[in-house]
Amino acid sequence: MKIGLLGHGVVGRGVREIIDAGATWEVRELEVKRILVKDEIEMVDPRCTLDFEEILNDPEIEIVAECMGGLEPAHTFARKALEKGKYVVTSNKKMLATYCEDLFKTAVANGVTVHYEASCGGGIPWMAALDRIRRVDDIESFRGIFNGTTNYILERMKREGTDFADMLKEAQNLGYAERDPSDDIDGHDVKYKVALSVVKAFDRLVDINDITTFGIRTIRKADLEYCAANGYTCKLIGTGSDYGDYVSACVIPMFLKADDVFSNIPLNFNVIESQSKTLGAASFVGQGAGSLPTAHAVVQNIIDIWKNQDPEINDKFVRPVDNQVHKGVFYIRTAKQAAFTPLIDRHVSETAFVTKKISLVEAAAAAAAADDETLFIAEVAQ
Repeated sequence: MKIGLLGHGVVGRGVREIIDAGATWEVRELEVKRILVKDEIEMVDPRCTLDFEEILNDPEIEIVAECMGGLEPAHTFARKALEKGKYVVTSNKKMLATYCEDLFKTAVANGVTVHYEASCGGGIPWMAALDRIRRVDDIESFRGIFNGTTNYILERMKREGTDFADMLKEAQNLGYAERDPSDDIDGHDVKYKVALSVVKAFDRLVDINDITTFGIRTIRKADLEYCAANGYTCKLIGTGSDYGDYVSACVIPMFLKADDVFSNIPLNFNVIESQSKTLGAASFVGQGAGSLPTAHAVVQNIIDIWKNQDPEINDKFVRPVDNQVHKGVFYIRTAKQAAFTPLIDRHVSETAFVTKKISLVEAAAAAAAADDETLFIAEVAQ
């Protein structure tokens, strides 16, 4: 089966290396025929091209593996490939989470499918696990540490007793964080992965802008000192729950109890957990990023298509996000507390307090009303 590879960066190069190496008989059935690159300096392989049309119009190429990143031209190229009757495999969580309704509809209309194991969890076979669980069980909810960069920062802050800025710089120096770390530290990376997990777990399509999202940009040493003093560990968590007519979905730092398995996930590792009636809680731990782990997931999807093992035939239903049902107790630090006055249970410092049990919607509304760029919020496990 011949493949057109879009992008030859960190992930794309890994895909090419795995397929060229042909370590198993399944992989030896695959061939990267053409590789789309952005400029002449990247033309390091005779298969490289600067012209997407060469891939699009090649009748031998049945699968397009999109590893470019970004919204455009990745979305346009993926859509054109589907319209041409080619299968699409993508590692691009931001693009797919933004345009999944459009791409799924286009795929159905042209008798092909979209596959996205590598877009969520890197090398963790999260999407494949959800497929297997759903053969027996309806998945009720999921939660996860979906982002290794923020997990690394929080873990190092806890161990070293240092502040956020220092650990962010260290993560950037080690290559865990991008030069512009906004997607990671503001929770957007996790938001995209939550949206795609909702698709796979519940067959629901949601608007990513409706997913309540708080990151760790504003976390400070004092917040983690309170967290540790009370027996908690802070992790950035993405969650989703299916209620039929609507979905609850959010991204928020959480103060977790010491006996929670998520509390002990080290450094840049990820853990994702599904909850279903007969299986209960099923957790999956591993590297959430990196060239070869993510490329491994791309190649797994390509083999799925070749073997017709992941047909993605389920209908996807658009559902609203409603976090009114998500209730909890929240730790909040802000210099502007007036908006929270009726919600406060007790103060823990001059600027920090713990709320009564309230809905996430109430907490988010008060946070927006406070209009404090330094505000930090975390849900406290009960």
